[in-house]
Amino acid sequence: MSETSKRSTVYFDPQLHAALRLKAAHTHRSLSDIVNDAVRAALAEDQEDLAAFEERIAEPTMSYEALLDDLKAHGKL
Repeated sequence: MSETSKRSTVYFDPQLHAALRLKAAHTHRSLSDIVNDAVRAALAEDQEDLAAFEERIAEPTMSYEALLDDLKAHGKL
């Protein structure tokens, strides 16, 4: 761990903790490395989602009711 790392207490479900410990042992990595990678991946996914929302912001929207009406009108319901 680098000197700039911050320490935090995280409480895991016991079964998740056991799985993480096994993965850490199997992959010769620390729990911290595995958790940091998972958090980075989740944040990167959030960033991709936000970018996709931004790209589609100008698209027309349709209410749920209008969608159902359209499906019924086209014989899908």
